[in-house]
Amino acid sequence: MSINPSRRKRQKLSDLIVEDVKRWIVTDKMSPGDKLPNERELIELFECSKGTVREALKALEVEGLVTTRTGPAGGAYLNSASIDPATRALRNYLHFQHFDSSQVYQLRRVIEVELAVAVIGHLSDEHFAVLEENIGVCDKRPETEEEQRLQRIVEIEFHNTLAEACPNPLLAFMARFLNDLLRDLVVLKKAYLPERHQFSEANVDYHRRILEAMKQEDEAKVRALMHEHMCDAERNMIALEGEMANRFLIDCDQT
Repeated sequence: MSINPSRRKRQKLSDLIVEDVKRWIVTDKMSPGDKLPNERELIELFECSKGTVREALKALEVEGLVTTRTGPAGGAYLNSASIDPATRALRNYLHFQHFDSSQVYQLRRVIEVELAVAVIGHLSDEHFAVLEENIGVCDKRPETEEEQRLQRIVEIEFHNTLAEACPNPLLAFMARFLNDLLRDLVVLKKAYLPERHQFSEANVDYHRRILEAMKQEDEAKVRALMHEHMCDAERNMIALEGEMANRFLIDCDQT
């Protein structure tokens, strides 16, 4: 573990400590559960005060990268950062940009296809079981508005399961991020109303055929089916948003 003293003139020292810890994670290939040098060692390493070290550790803790423990085995331990806080912050930013489903699918048409191809040969028996169960849940016709909402979310979870198996962490993150954006549209805009049985049936059919092609490890078929699925889903989402907008205008005229 080394530091670059020349940066101290340009940066707050606690920020420098945060940067160097992140660099250790990358260059030294540290893992969740690894312990950082103790407080005294960090003070000596960075030639700084106890307050500066504690400020840096607090910043790392707020970012979710470390957990501080007390007691004989106390100290700062690395965490495995969760994807949820990262995507939530980005999604909150994008909500103020007033995006719509067509913009989400502009990326999903690329990302989901590449993801589907990337996971071929990486799906475990457990993944296949989860995906089969997902299809079974979505194959049942919802009877209430709440069941319609849950079914849309479960349909998205099919793609999140694929992301979990992806060996490329960047591709997996982008897919999960877009899926979370789409889930926000479904929940916040109530994009499960009015009910469109044809949309649900098409999703189930595509998921079933994609899963079968993955079991056969047929890359060309997986690529073609996922592209068709994304194009079909985009058409249905745009139609749903149009119906919702018309219904909103009708409700406004009646008030």
